[in-house]
Amino acid sequence: MAAHGRVFNFSAGPAMLPLEVLEQTQRDTLNFNGSGMSVMEMSHRSKAFEGIIKQAEADLRTLLSIPDNYKVLFVQGGASTQFAAIPLNFTQEGDTVDYIVTGAWSKKAYEEAAKFGLNANVVAKGDNKSVPARDSWKLSPGAKYVHYCDNETIGGVEFQGAPDVGDVPLIADMSSNFLSKPVDVSKYAMIYAGAQKNVGPSGVVIAIVREDLLGKARPSCPTMLNYAIAAENGSMYNTPPCWPIYVCGLVFQHLLKLGGLAGARERNVKKAQLLYDTIAGSNGFYFSPVEESVRSKMNVPFTIPSKPELEKAFVAEATAAQLLELKGHRSVGGMRASIYNAMPHEGVEALTKFMTEFQAKNA
Repeated sequence: MAAHGRVFNFSAGPAMLPLEVLEQTQRDTLNFNGSGMSVMEMSHRSKAFEGIIKQAEADLRTLLSIPDNYKVLFVQGGASTQFAAIPLNFTQEGDTVDYIVTGAWSKKAYEEAAKFGLNANVVAKGDNKSVPARDSWKLSPGAKYVHYCDNETIGGVEFQGAPDVGDVPLIADMSSNFLSKPVDVSKYAMIYAGAQKNVGPSGVVIAIVREDLLGKARPSCPTMLNYAIAAENGSMYNTPPCWPIYVCGLVFQHLLKLGGLAGARERNVKKAQLLYDTIAGSNGFYFSPVEESVRSKMNVPFTIPSKPELEKAFVAEATAAQLLELKGHRSVGGMRASIYNAMPHEGVEALTKFMTEFQAKNA
C-alpha cells in the first residue's frame, strides 16, 4: 500500500497534488507558522497572509521568468469566467477578435465572447485531434487579440509552442498545462489558468497580464471581473481564495526545488512517452486518436477500437487496481489518463503495466 493509502489519481481536475505539499498543508492546518490558526481562518488583510500571497507571486515570477511589465493576478470564477472577463476587459462593442478553436474549451471561449457585441471570428477550426496548418488560418486585420487554448483537456491536443499571430496580442488558456514546461511569457499579452489541474486546488485562477492592456475595460465590466481593479488591489479587492493561493504557493516552491520548469518538462516528457509508446506497441489494441505532432503530455485519451465494449471493464478493473479516474470525458467516451506534474513516474508505470496485462487477457 502506498503512503497514507494513496492511489494513482488520473483525474483531469481537480487532480493529484504532490504528496510533500499535502503533508505540509496537513502540518499547517491547525497552526500555520506559529500563528495559532489555519490559513483557512486568518484574515486576508493579516501580515501572515500578505506574506503568503507575496511569496507565491515571487516564486511564480521566478518559475516563469515573468517580465516586470506583467501583473500576476489571483482571481476567482474558474477559467470559464475569464471567457467573459477577457472581452469585457480588452474590447469595446463592435471590435474584432479572433479565436483559434481546437477543442471543447476554446470553442466555449469563442461562444462566450460572441455574446458581447463583437465581430468574433473563428480563424482556424480543428477536428479535436489536430491543429490546423498555420497557412490556413484567416487572421483578421485589426483584431484586438487572438485567443487560443494551449492544451485541450478533453481532446488531448497541445500546441508545441506559442502560435505565430504577428503583432496582435495573444491570449492563452493554459489551464491544463500551466507550469508543465518553460514558457516565454513575453510572447503573450495574457496567460490564464485554473489552478485545479497542475498547481493547486480548485477555487483560484492565475492570470498573467501585460500592463499596457489594463485600464481599458468597458464601463459595463463588473468590478469583480476588472483585471485593472484586481491589479490595483493586489488581488484583494475582496476576500481572495486564501487556502487555494496558499497551496499554489507550496506547489511553486516544490517545483523550484525539483529543478524548475525545465525539470518539470523532462519528467513530463518521459511519462508521456512511456504511455504513448505502450499504446503504439499494442498492435492496435489501444488507439490514440490525436495527431502525433500535437499529442498532449498532460491529457492522454485512448480507446479500444476493435472491442469498445471492453472499455467499461478496463475502467472498472483499473479502479480495482488503484488506478482511478480513467474514464474518458462524457462527451467523447473511451479512456483518458491525465498525467499532470504531480503524477509520479511510478503511476504511469503502473498504468502501462495494467494496460499490457489487460490486453493479454482480452486480445
